[in-house]
Amino acid sequence: MKNTNLLLALGALAAFGLVRPAAAQTNEITFDLVPNPQFVHCLKDPFSFETPHAKVTVIRGKLNDYLQVVAEGIKPGLQFDLFTVQNSPFQSNGNPSADFKNFGLAWYQSDLEANRRGRVEASIRTILLDQIFGFDPAVALPPTNSFHVGFWFNNPQDAVACGFDATKPTPFNGEHKAGPLAMISLPQHDGLGPLCTNPDDSKSPAVCNP
Repeated sequence: MKNTNLLLALGALAAFGLVRPAAAQTNEITFDLVPNPQFVHCLKDPFSFETPHAKVTVIRGKLNDYLQVVAEGIKPGLQFDLFTVQNSPFQSNGNPSADFKNFGLAWYQSDLEANRRGRVEASIRTILLDQIFGFDPAVALPPTNSFHVGFWFNNPQDAVACGFDATKPTPFNGEHKAGPLAMISLPQHDGLGPLCTNPDDSKSPAVCNP
């Protein structure tokens, strides 16, 4: 009887907008990665008419999530480093973002390599959807999410022909001497990356509900 009364009370409150129904949880997402325009020529398979493209699928799990990335139209033999990062240098429409300063928190996830057909495929299992974060109290870094997915040229020399200065490598590989960004996700949900499936748009900028 008590449970029945409680359900009736909650139903009445919800009818008047005093209780917000729980949002349905998204358990599977798919999104594209876009090439970094400056380095498309160095990324592309020179013997193919196919433009480099990549798709990421993420499936929510009970203890961790499953991510698969598949890219095609890539120059065979190229090696890359997959990261989740806080910020994308692009707007949601693919144009460069005037507000972009840096990638923010970056989290090394996997190595990638294009096979002889120009196909890249890899998978990882870790915490991804809505909750991926890092923090470091030693430098006063609070819990910070990395909702974007991207990969970088592993060898700086692979991007020199497109104008990259190999004497100024990026830190995006195990030796911290990587090349430039090759492909990355676009912002969604008021700037949040696609790994956030449950944004809170009532705040500005939006945050993700874990």
